[in-house]
Amino acid sequence: MTTLDLKQIQINSVIELFSQGKISQALEVVQDLFKDYPNEPILFNISGACHAGLGQLDAAVKSYEEAIAIKPDYAKAHFNLAGTLHDLGQLDAAIISYEKTIEIKSDFAEAHNNLGNVFKELQQDDAAIQSYKKALVINPEYVESQYSLGNIFQELGQFESAIKCYEKVLVIKPNFAEMHNNLGVVFQKAGKLNAALERFQKALVIKPDFAEAHNNLGNVFKELQQDDAAIQSYKKALVINPEYVESQYSLGNIFQELGQFESAIKCYEKVLVIKPNFAEAYNNLGNAFNKLLQKDEAIKFYEKAIVIKSDYAGAYVNLASTLKDLKRLEEALVIYESEIIQNSDLDFILGELLHTRMHLCIWDDLPNKLNELRKKINNSEKVLNPFVLLALIDDPELQRRQAEIYAIDLSSINNKLPRVNCYSRHKKIRIGYFSADFRDHPVAYLTAELYELHDRSKFEIYAFSFGPDTKDKMNLRIQTGVDYFHDVYNKSDKDIAMLSRSIEIDIAIDLGGYTADSRSGIFAMSPAPIQVSYIGYLGTLGVNYYDYIIADQTIIPEKNQKYYSEKIAYLPSYQVNDSKEEIPDTIFTRSDLGLPEVGFVFCCFNNTFKITPTTFDSWSRILLEAEGSVLLIYADNDTAKINLTKEIVARGIHSERLIFGERLSKLEYMARYKAADLFLDTHPYNAGTTASDALRMGLPVLTCLGNSFASRMAASLLKAVNLPELVKVTQEEYETCAIELACDPEKFKIIKNKLVDNLPKAALYDTPLFTRRLESVYNEMYERHHDGLEPDHIYV
Repeated sequence: MTTLDLKQIQINSVIELFSQGKISQALEVVQDLFKDYPNEPILFNISGACHAGLGQLDAAVKSYEEAIAIKPDYAKAHFNLAGTLHDLGQLDAAIISYEKTIEIKSDFAEAHNNLGNVFKELQQDDAAIQSYKKALVINPEYVESQYSLGNIFQELGQFESAIKCYEKVLVIKPNFAEMHNNLGVVFQKAGKLNAALERFQKALVIKPDFAEAHNNLGNVFKELQQDDAAIQSYKKALVINPEYVESQYSLGNIFQELGQFESAIKCYEKVLVIKPNFAEAYNNLGNAFNKLLQKDEAIKFYEKAIVIKSDYAGAYVNLASTLKDLKRLEEALVIYESEIIQNSDLDFILGELLHTRMHLCIWDDLPNKLNELRKKINNSEKVLNPFVLLALIDDPELQRRQAEIYAIDLSSINNKLPRVNCYSRHKKIRIGYFSADFRDHPVAYLTAELYELHDRSKFEIYAFSFGPDTKDKMNLRIQTGVDYFHDVYNKSDKDIAMLSRSIEIDIAIDLGGYTADSRSGIFAMSPAPIQVSYIGYLGTLGVNYYDYIIADQTIIPEKNQKYYSEKIAYLPSYQVNDSKEEIPDTIFTRSDLGLPEVGFVFCCFNNTFKITPTTFDSWSRILLEAEGSVLLIYADNDTAKINLTKEIVARGIHSERLIFGERLSKLEYMARYKAADLFLDTHPYNAGTTASDALRMGLPVLTCLGNSFASRMAASLLKAVNLPELVKVTQEEYETCAIELACDPEKFKIIKNKLVDNLPKAALYDTPLFTRRLESVYNEMYERHHDGLEPDHIYV
């Protein structure tokens, strides 16, 4: 045996030890062999591999460099050196070594592939793609390069290219479960959900305990709105890996969307045990507690999310919104005005900021903000809830535009069901009233008797309540006043729509629209073949899935029909009332209410956010001209009272002439109207329930007619009590009339007596008559539908 043969046998024995994982033993043998072969480059290369295998990377580099010093064209040593430099994070040096390897051996496919990996890590995507492609030219069946190329195409959003790469991998390696899973991910990103579903299922046939594939399958089921299947997939992933955060979090999210808030909370709590610094889980936990009306708990979790992630704009907005619900308006405003929120790209922030400022009567820079608002709406930006706009700008065209922008999210996210087809004719028309406000709430006060008076020989009346189960007097009255009361507070929009369909509701009435706690998303999923908006929201909803809006010709003159996406169902008078409403026996003296013993008393008990600078200017001019008069108003927070006081003084009026009424019980609130002389309406958002309450108590209401639904509502009510002379068409006429009534007792007495005389026969409080008229509208809607006709304007 020659010396050369012996050396090769010894080297082969070292390689065998290394391949068996006996790295330390191999290294010892190499070090012994150096005594006989001190300049053998192969031994230095093997020594480098042993050091690298033992985690001794610096020693490995030194060995590889020794090998290369002895044999500069030693491609394998250059390759191994490059890999070790990569492991050390010395990426530029690794590139140089890989490129030297390829210079020596251009067909070294693995060197091209690994060079691509370094370029990818450096985010040099084009260079990485070229390296992977070169590896594949050398070896078309090089799975790793094909796989990596697919990954980089996926990250670049080039989904079709990624799919081609992954499919080539599966030709070579058809039972590669991870590859089927990755291909499913790309199909999902490309919007090919059925193809994604097939790949995830294939991965699970090959590898049933593949938790990630179960999770991804759940994601696709969720996107396909197959909620039950999604839940089962997430649960299977969690059986395999109970600490799979993504599945636990997704399960919580789907429970939240389904209205199963307690189950969602349990999921988020498990997530936070595993991943205690998961800010998004804290935020969603806050959302769940918010839905359960546990506002203080919600705040606690939003604050934890913010502690973890100080720039988390979404959590800040949720915190501000909850503070606003709790009337902690100043705290909410600080958040809305913060740089984090103002510099975020979150939708509807400008509207939340303006609405909060209006609640606090902070009016500085309002004209500029309103101009900004107009520009953004005309630019189709998502700037505010349409409800907020009603109190800011009297422009029905702009209001429709904003409603259409706002509704895009609702229809795209929630429109999960096809439009309901026509049912067979029912013996009785099935009317479904949908609301969050079947409780101590103005909508309930107005509508309670309506449900009781419907003709049960022709109609079946259903209530779908997605508000809290308050069990207050009004809630219990409505429960007994309808034929079927469904508490759907904890159900998803889809489940509520499906429940309505299962009952075969013929006409669904949305009593909320875009007001607080409303759920117009239910109507996006077509709970009934005929869908109607009434009384809660005073404007168009801007979508094609509401067929009608109920109004009268004062509120929506025919020239304004173009500003409504719905057809108009015209009643002689728009607003329903409760003829059974109790009239209080209480009589307040002026001193009881902090009013002067003499002098004309103007009042307004509209919501604080409805008071605009323009309205307040009018009130101030009226007070200046009506000597000795006072203004009694309601402000729902101390900051608003302070600011309104400053505003009245700035307009040259003594602060004592502005008097703030306290929040009272319903009967006391009604009784207080008797102590006032004239109700001054706000513009552009008129009094609604407050106006009908005032009129019922014999208090005249003065309003200025505007252009939009909300700014014409009080005019409708005044005509319904035959008092049209208190409807003015300009602000100047409004002010002149108020001053005349305050300064001319005879004129005021005529108006006052006329109202009192009209009340017993006023259409506004004739609920049986209103009900018959509304039922005739429902009948016409129903007949048109069953005759195969499209919705059209209806006149009663």
